[in-house]
Amino acid sequence: MSFETWALFCATETILCFTPGPAVLLVVSLALTHGARAGLAASAGILGANAGYFVLSATGLGAILLASWELFFLIKWIGAAYLVWLGLRMLVGRSHPTTPRDAAEPPRAAPLRHGLVTQCANPKALVFFTALLPQFVDPGGDIPMQIAILGVSSILIELAVLGVYVAVCQRARGLMHRPAFASALNRAGGALLIGAGAGLATVRRA
Repeated sequence: MSFETWALFCATETILCFTPGPAVLLVVSLALTHGARAGLAASAGILGANAGYFVLSATGLGAILLASWELFFLIKWIGAAYLVWLGLRMLVGRSHPTTPRDAAEPPRAAPLRHGLVTQCANPKALVFFTALLPQFVDPGGDIPMQIAILGVSSILIELAVLGVYVAVCQRARGLMHRPAFASALNRAGGALLIGAGAGLATVRRA
């Protein structure tokens, strides 16, 4: 794999990471409603799922999974339903009569689990890692090493991008001191997740 190929992969990955998708919307929603710690925990879950996708791609199992329309359909609807369920919980749940900064945080494991499940049930991620990723791999070179390099690069890029989103959301929370903003943030976060679920439901296999 040449330096030019690696640079093209990094540029492609950066653009895709900044494009709002289910993972980004989940992180933004949790960071807005529960703070930076929740947003970063969800990011860790997302990156853990991505590491699993790289393993699938390296072993060839990802291509086998992608070839199954039934599995693709199942993954898509599980992910969509999960995001809509999370969004509805935020919309109909009780709002805290406190400022966003003081709002109660969820258990530490919950955002991590939400990020992991959301990314694992995102068929667009499966398509990227099993269909697009091999295009950056030189079949005549050390394939496991190339996958490892691309995997580490991808995780670092996405960590940085999600960190930017979390920082912006935390800054927005810090500017909102009136109690009314707590319920408004919950509604906005729930709407983001429902929108992400609806978008995921429309994904078609290429």
